[in-house]
Amino acid sequence: MSKVTIIGATGNVGMFATYAISSNPHVREILLYGREGRETLLRGITQDFVDSFAARGTDIKISWTTNLKDAAGSDVVVISAGIPRTPGQDRLDLALENAKVLAPLAQAIGIIAPETKILVVTNPVDVMTCIVLKHSGLKPNQVFGMGTHLDSMRLKSLIAAYFKVHVSEVHTRIIGEHGDSMVPLWSATTIGGIKISNLPAFAHLPVNEIIESVKSSGNLIIKDKGSTVYGPGEAIATLVKTVIGDENRILTVSAYIKSEINGMGEGDVCIGVPARINHDGVFPISIKIDESEVIAFRESVEKIRTITRKVLSENEE
Repeated sequence: MSKVTIIGATGNVGMFATYAISSNPHVREILLYGREGRETLLRGITQDFVDSFAARGTDIKISWTTNLKDAAGSDVVVISAGIPRTPGQDRLDLALENAKVLAPLAQAIGIIAPETKILVVTNPVDVMTCIVLKHSGLKPNQVFGMGTHLDSMRLKSLIAAYFKVHVSEVHTRIIGEHGDSMVPLWSATTIGGIKISNLPAFAHLPVNEIIESVKSSGNLIIKDKGSTVYGPGEAIATLVKTVIGDENRILTVSAYIKSEINGMGEGDVCIGVPARINHDGVFPISIKIDESEVIAFRESVEKIRTITRKVLSENEE
């Protein structure tokens, strides 16, 4: 039975992620962390969850704190704290501001809960994952970001709708940046176990339109309702479940890479890649991809590496 701490618990994503995580039978305790001055809100949120659990019949301990030392013993720490993205704002515009928020949190977590696994949700998630890794002092397998996991699910849903099949029949993934330079792996996409390029209908698939839809999905939701909540919340719960359930699933998350993707990566970069996830953490797997995908992925890596190095440099000044 596991303990999960949510940092940024007063935000919409943090609150819904808490609700989604609470349905996991492996979770025995959820700790909601917020900054000082948010005590009343944290108390109200916690009591609301207590009532929800009572109505559902869920036997989970839930508590709140403004003292990060209470996160000791956490199996997973979810970080969704930070300044949210506004309509039309690029995720990378947030990097310098959110690095200032996450760096001290990461440093404290590394000391308080040295055995934990940290799941970073704060945008720009690839850059923030590297910031947390550097400042926490934890091993690369202990720190990962949501990365392109939700993007991959969005692509999966759109492909299923086009081919009129159940979403479970589609296997696909997006690697690279959680942002404009994301790279869909059509070479690794199958429907019912059949490589998508072997299906005649693939020739008519509006590839560019679909990818643009995936890229703009989050921004459109933010424009229409103010924030993305349910998609990210469920994605967070899935990733937490994969870790504490020791499931050994291969999911596409932001992780520190060495040379797993056609020999690219090593040096100040965390980015979306397929990784085996279990109770010990996240382990990128080695894959070969088509040459066009290699070129696009290399550009995405260099983009994220450049901004990450800039943020790391300015954050250390």
